[in-house]
Amino acid sequence: MLMKLNVRSTQRTQMIDITERVRMAVEKSGVKSGYCTIFVPHTTAAVTINEAADPDVCVDFINEINKVIPFEDGYRHIEGNSAAHIKSSIVGVSERVIIEGGKLLLGRWQGIFFCEFDGPRTREVILKIEKDQ
Repeated sequence: MLMKLNVRSTQRTQMIDITERVRMAVEKSGVKSGYCTIFVPHTTAAVTINEAADPDVCVDFINEINKVIPFEDGYRHIEGNSAAHIKSSIVGVSERVIIEGGKLLLGRWQGIFFCEFDGPRTREVILKIEKDQ
């Protein structure tokens, strides 16, 4: 089953918790045992799994990734968003989560985050929910 989520960012660089939306999609699918692939079809955005209990983790993540890959650093890409392309490649555009008992098999503190690196924008996240064979 293929599902799409629209995600709206409000900042240039931002982490948006989409865990609940993915959980709802899995529940709606009716799949009891299988996998959910979360895919971001953009070259300046990403998806990651990280701690969702403390919002300061996302603040720290954004602060550090912006230090490591600054917005301005003599990049040659004419559009001016090379930093966003680099961040997307480093973080990655997909995650795969096991579904068991109709639920995402995430750790106690884990959440699924859409990572915006060239916002604000409205983006798409594609979910592929598959049952075990």
